[in-house]
Amino acid sequence: MRFHIITIFPDIFDSYLNESIIGRAIKNKHIAIKFYNPRDFVKGNKSNYKPVDDKPYGGGPGMVMRAEPILKAVEAAIKKIKGKKIKIINFSPTGKKFTTAYAKESVKKYTDIILISGRYEGIDARVKKILKAEDISIGDYVLTGGELPAMVLIDSISRQIKGVLGKYESLEEERVSSSEFYTRPEVLKYTPPGGRGKKTKNYKVPKVLLSGNHKKIEEWKQRSS
Repeated sequence: MRFHIITIFPDIFDSYLNESIIGRAIKNKHIAIKFYNPRDFVKGNKSNYKPVDDKPYGGGPGMVMRAEPILKAVEAAIKKIKGKKIKIINFSPTGKKFTTAYAKESVKKYTDIILISGRYEGIDARVKKILKAEDISIGDYVLTGGELPAMVLIDSISRQIKGVLGKYESLEEERVSSSEFYTRPEVLKYTPPGGRGKKTKNYKVPKVLLSGNHKKIEEWKQRSS
């Protein structure tokens, strides 16, 4: 799976994509990630400033990302893809809700996903119309830009790719998983901060998890999931 990210802030992705599971997935070539900065498709002026935004028609606060730099960035991505199974996604709080089911379906259907990370008040609506991009939302809230949603999709979709997690059983969504997890010590002794009068309490692991009875443990997980 190849992810093509359209963003004016590619450095935002560095720390997240280079660490842990996603970093290993890139190193082992299970996924590939490429960046396309719309600023690279705009001619600079005397001060080398490359504007990718402008005032909205009809008035209103903020600025809107111009269509041309984004379209050219997407064109550059498509030229590298060369006719593979492509999905173009734009991020919007009013878009279709992203789910694990969507992530699984994406792995089955597409080889390349283009993620348009907007900024400011958003992007010129003609971008979506021209590219037939799908609006996707990761939640009922507004973010500063599309970079965080792009990372969410990359993480969630990558998990569904064979070899990324090592074992199929590692997928929490494919096994009975509780909302509660425990590890050593069996009894956690903890004194709340605050000085005098604070008593040490013992916090114990539920007995069923220590029982060795797998049937009862699975039943407990079902109840607490």
